[in-house]
Amino acid sequence: MLSLVAPSYNNLQHLKNLYASVCKHAPEIELILIDDASEDDTWLYLNSIAKENPNLLIYRSPTRQGHTILYDKGINMAKHDIIGILHADMMIGPNYVENMVKHLTPGVVVSATRIEPPIHPSGNEKIIMDFGVDFDTWDPTSFESFCLEKQSEFKDKTTNGVFAPWILYKNDFQAIGGHDPKFAPYGYEDSDIFNRWILNGYKMVQSRDAFVYHLTCRGHRWNKGIGIDNSDYKETMESKRKEYLRKWGSWVQNDESQHPIIPPVYKKKFIITPLNPVLEEILEPWFNNGEDIIVEINSINFTQNDFQIVTQLNAIIKDSGEIGQFSLGNLKITINSLQEYQKDLIKV
Repeated sequence: MLSLVAPSYNNLQHLKNLYASVCKHAPEIELILIDDASEDDTWLYLNSIAKENPNLLIYRSPTRQGHTILYDKGINMAKHDIIGILHADMMIGPNYVENMVKHLTPGVVVSATRIEPPIHPSGNEKIIMDFGVDFDTWDPTSFESFCLEKQSEFKDKTTNGVFAPWILYKNDFQAIGGHDPKFAPYGYEDSDIFNRWILNGYKMVQSRDAFVYHLTCRGHRWNKGIGIDNSDYKETMESKRKEYLRKWGSWVQNDESQHPIIPPVYKKKFIITPLNPVLEEILEPWFNNGEDIIVEINSINFTQNDFQIVTQLNAIIKDSGEIGQFSLGNLKITINSLQEYQKDLIKV
């Protein structure tokens, strides 16, 4: 059977809706709910429902760790061979488990189809439909009717996108070391692990008839209300954005189905003359101090176009396909080796 993990930080009202949806539509699964040192009454609530539900496991982190760490904590607690995650602001629809598991085999990651209110931009990988924008306007009856209607229309259909929520075999998750802790407490841990799954040869399947309603951004950004950022949100996301760039050398890319596009990873460094600490700080995340590719930069002549070249450098080098030296914009680029290192990043 299946184990699903949902960490929660100060999201008690959303967590109650998630729990109600699982009890209604998948009461047989093992649900692992984790309190990330919340300041509300989450732990009291979890203890109260754990007494009446033998399929529920609960855990409270002594300090706030973030969902990057706690997903893995819950997965390690899981008793079943198939594991998956939910966000605390998600509610599953009818037939959720069977419409996910029917596509699952070893070496496959199965994602659900998100239905979201019109808060964020639309995309081919999700459905925009308003069944409530907060916990107190959530309309489960209309959502469930919509799911049943669409399940008939989309029966057994798939695309190759990947986004939370997902399931896979626990052995496949653990084979690459789980989430990378450098992305704790949160931020881009999902894009990182998606890349690593693909590089390890896993197939991505999005079930188009397994639906989840996703309120979005309540786990770490808007849990004080829509549009009210937590004080640490922007700082944390910027820090983890830089971690992603340092690791992968390029920014997140996806196709129209939300399937990751993974550019090659090279060992490259930059040399700035004359020294410019501000420019150096801006460029540092895009390089990893390797010697295979060297980019010489004149800080006086550096332009916005030159920065755009830096952001696309890995793809440019891949397309050039030649060892040697050339100029692009105001950059002097020396390619000493075209060895690619992305597969070295698969395991934590």
